[in-house]
Amino acid sequence: MPPGITIAADAPELSAANTGFMLICSALVMLMTPGLAFFYGGMVRVKSTLNMLMMSFISLGIVTILWVLYGFSVAFGTDHGSLVGWDSDYVGLSGIGINQLWDGYTIPVYVFAVFQLMFAVITPALISGALADRVKFTGWALFITLWATVVYFPVAHWVWGTGGWAFELGVIDFAGGTAVHINAGAAALGVILVIGKRVGFKKDPMRPHSLPLVMLGAALLWFGWFGFNAGSWLGNDDGVGALMFVNTQVATAAAMLAWLSYEKLRHGAFTTLGAASGAVAGLVAITPSGGSCSPLGALAIGAIAGLLCAMAVGLKFRFGYDDSLDVVGVHLVGGIAGSVLVGFFATGGGQSKAQGLFYGGGLDQLWKQLAGVGAVLAYSLIASAALALLVDKSIGMRVDEDDEVAGIDQVEHAETAYDFSGAGGGTAARTGLPTSLAGGAEALVQKKNKDQKKNKKVDA
Repeated sequence: MPPGITIAADAPELSAANTGFMLICSALVMLMTPGLAFFYGGMVRVKSTLNMLMMSFISLGIVTILWVLYGFSVAFGTDHGSLVGWDSDYVGLSGIGINQLWDGYTIPVYVFAVFQLMFAVITPALISGALADRVKFTGWALFITLWATVVYFPVAHWVWGTGGWAFELGVIDFAGGTAVHINAGAAALGVILVIGKRVGFKKDPMRPHSLPLVMLGAALLWFGWFGFNAGSWLGNDDGVGALMFVNTQVATAAAMLAWLSYEKLRHGAFTTLGAASGAVAGLVAITPSGGSCSPLGALAIGAIAGLLCAMAVGLKFRFGYDDSLDVVGVHLVGGIAGSVLVGFFATGGGQSKAQGLFYGGGLDQLWKQLAGVGAVLAYSLIASAALALLVDKSIGMRVDEDDEVAGIDQVEHAETAYDFSGAGGGTAARTGLPTSLAGGAEALVQKKNKDQKKNKKVDA
């Protein structure tokens, strides 16, 4: 995927080793989306847990179908104007031979397509963390359908498709700093500016309801990210994928420690939420840069990103935008940091011969990185805000205020994350509600009992 690839004159043959490796990497990237669901699901309040899980999970369904029908063709088909691709053989994946190889590589087109599909799935899911507690599920489903079509597929072509303007310019994005993280982070900012703040933002406590769930999600993301990053070289023949694997671990560790250090100095404690968020910040930052830097460079990139992202998550309170789970602070800021730092730390001995400022390359690679970052950020921000406005004005993007206060899980999914029906003497039977609603009913019964006791005391 990255610039600087040389294609051998002799046609390659299918490699069983590389094909098997890429199928495993594809499965690892797929696991990241449920991992993200757990990560986000633990960070919200109880009443929004299931909705948060579903906002990630539904992307597996919607984006898969779009990818098969036309998404792969738009992203990786024959270039048209350096902006989009198109190849009729890729429509429906119907014109691809079972042994047909991806150009210049030793893996089948089907394997490349399914690997890239998993990137397309998780990118809109990343946006959902900024919108917790307040988005209609139907509105969200329509939004990601439109967003994948209008934003993700074309941007993927810009960055990774042969003929895409960023690819041809020489912008280095090994595995998705621009196409995935800046793209999703800018989209998140655009959407929240349209739909507004949660009820009680800056007033009510909105603490994570399950930090163990957050840590589980972070662990799954960290695990799956090795497939996300190392797999993006599409093989194991020259050691670049191994370099990326090592750098992924190093940068993630450095970012986690940097975030925790900042927390301790600023707030006086090392938090589990900070450890999980710091790790994700490091993973985000090394995604575009890990194939071009050394392990020491990865350490520096991770530490810088961890510090910057830890500082950035507080900007929402200063500027008043309600980024519920810090998608802007982690993915947008981390993606920008990792992409721009390529211009400083690229050694010229990894994925390409491009060198950064610290290795004698001057400003040449840096300005290319800045161009890629600026273009993707601006396009995604504006297009995403326009799409959110379109959805909001048509079928509605946001739930009613009363429904938001009551809990979006009950309103949108008729379920609760935790079923307490067995702890209250059979609430479901007493209320006549389905078992899946018994947890919410139990809470209502308990509240009613407390109110009655309070009124009796007042009367007395």
